Amino acid sequence: MEKVACRTPAKGRDGVTNIPAWKFDAVRGAILEALADGPVFYKDLNDAVAEQLDSETLEGLGKLGWHVVTVKLEMEVRGEIARLDVKGPQQIKAV
Repeated sequence: MEKVACRTPAKGRDGVTNIPAWKFDAVRGAILEALADGPVFYKDLNDAVAEQLDSETLEGLGKLGWHVVTVKLEMEVRGEIARLDVKGPQQIKAV
């Protein structure tokens, strides 16, 4: 089974988490869809991603929140998404 190595943009943390490619691709696509209309508050990202996925995919993922965080961090490392530099709750946008 093909895996995707997911990294974190945090300084001093160099661990890698490998997840199945189909899970990465599904969550990545859902995050990009969720951000298509503009920035999303991080606290709302799980719900926004869940709205983009069918029930079979959601069931196959397991813990949605864990996968969203893992894929989000890798997308930040890749430069596909970014955190807005604003006060208050974290907001994420597509780059």
